[in-house]
Amino acid sequence: MSESLALLLTELRLPSFKQHYQSFEQQAIEHSWSYSQYLFQLCEQELVHRFQRRVLSWTREAKLPQGKSFATLKLQELSLSIQQQVIQRRDDTDWALRAENILLIGPSGVGKSHIAAALGAHLIEKGIRVKWMSATALVQLLQQAKKELDLMTVMTRLDKYRVLIIDDIGYVKKTDSETQVLFEFIAHRYESGSLIITSNQPFSHWDQIFPDTLMTVAAIDRIIHHSTIIEIEGESYRRKNKKTK
Repeated sequence: MSESLALLLTELRLPSFKQHYQSFEQQAIEHSWSYSQYLFQLCEQELVHRFQRRVLSWTREAKLPQGKSFATLKLQELSLSIQQQVIQRRDDTDWALRAENILLIGPSGVGKSHIAAALGAHLIEKGIRVKWMSATALVQLLQQAKKELDLMTVMTRLDKYRVLIIDDIGYVKKTDSETQVLFEFIAHRYESGSLIITSNQPFSHWDQIFPDTLMTVAAIDRIIHHSTIIEIEGESYRRKNKKTK
């Protein structure tokens, strides 16, 4: 009987049921569980197993930088207003379901990428699929796709990620081929999926990214519509943390 049940559970793709049904059966006998209570415990264990497996798989797929989570982020070293903005976006993840954006702007080392990665890891735990890419890697991917006349296919493939994190958009080179595909991607993503963008340049300097004023204005307009803008100033976050070690 147990072998047949194990085969059925394998066929039904219930690995946690298969692993725990015998030990839970013993507990059920010892504690006089009802049939429904026994089934409830097995179902709960299966959901826990699936959650852990999904988080592990999506985290691996997202390629978030290691060690950058809310557990390691020293929020108290940021200004109160920034703390409040970050906590609000962390605690209410509906912004990702509404295709809203988050922009993290500030000089190098103030914690922009750490906040972006921490938000990404938190979103995965909440069942929201995320992908991390440097701006240069994204542009290279899009450029290659355009050369192969496959740009729309690649952009559509990225749509499976409800939130795409673009790190260091200010490092994109101001060339027609690079900025054109980046603009096409921003236009494609507009109101269909969320972006978390980090930039060491304020909007007033984004004309260094896009080749003309009209494209700069159009790109900024699409990004800031339905967005939270978090501007971080002050001493380098990395430098401050080196001093305390």
